Amino acid sequence: MVEHGVEVSQVLGKGASLLVAAATLHDVGYAPRLAVTGFHPLDGARFLRDEHGADERLVRLVANHSFALLEAEERGLREALEAEFPLLEDQLLVDALVYCDMTTTPDGERTTAGERVAEIRGRYGDDSVVGRFIRRAAPEIFVAVGRVEGTLAAQPRGG
Repeated sequence: MVEHGVEVSQVLGKGASLLVAAATLHDVGYAPRLAVTGFHPLDGARFLRDEHGADERLVRLVANHSFALLEAEERGLREALEAEFPLLEDQLLVDALVYCDMTTTPDGERTTAGERVAEIRGRYGDDSVVGRFIRRAAPEIFVAVGRVEGTLAAQPRGG
């Protein structure tokens, strides 16, 4: 995923290092000692904010990565997530993190957004909280990934 972050960072300008940091840290909330709510975007963002005083934009990206508000809603945590970590208004940066997350397998290999969504549904099952979330989020994921792919395709290739 970090590799994707470096690739996409070329189109972000001053947001490049922020994307690479968010791509690196977005799943930190899965660490067992951080799992307070069991919702990794919220737990990870709180850890970065409270224990490390991390940059507010970084914390907000981690908290909201890959349409986390939709999953927070499924878990009854949407109000808490929105109140503590409002969405960033930088659409390209938000989309870039979605792209990094949703075009990388859990093992770090490249994949398509469609294959990644299918993998998540298969791993968690359609009736689970994550399964319900990913079905709801899939159309938005595909649009975000498409926007980033379009931006990347429009960039001149170095030679």
